[in-house]
Amino acid sequence: MTIEISTSTASTKEEFYADLESQVGALVDGQRNWVTNLANVSALIYHGLRAVTNKPINWVGFYVLDQELQSRQPPKAALILGPFQGKIACTNINFGRGVCGTAAAQAKTLLVKDVHKFPGHIACDAASQSEIVVPLILDG
Repeated sequence: MTIEISTSTASTKEEFYADLESQVGALVDGQRNWVTNLANVSALIYHGLRAVTNKPINWVGFYVLDQELQSRQPPKAALILGPFQGKIACTNINFGRGVCGTAAAQAKTLLVKDVHKFPGHIACDAASQSEIVVPLILDG
């Protein structure tokens, strides 16, 4: 089944994100595979933002909990690269390191306007100037 997703014609950020939420719902409806869903959602967000912001969005994607490290004794909390759109990315990020690792450790959204001023920033891509990281927590 092909899902038709059109570029948002929203005139405000609120309308854009409401459109995005609706489109994400349509993409994941009936699909239980998390890799498939994250791949499609990263593409939707990447292309959607590039189309409406006129800003150089260079990466949208997901890092997921590294289950292998989590199961070791002692357990280690780290993220591993998941589905994404854009430039090559870091493959592993420890909790508390960089913007993504800090957001994961704190379980809160981080908006960093200048990543070069962020303590412990990981420079996976020199073109990245700012980041928005939103932790997604499943089952708690």
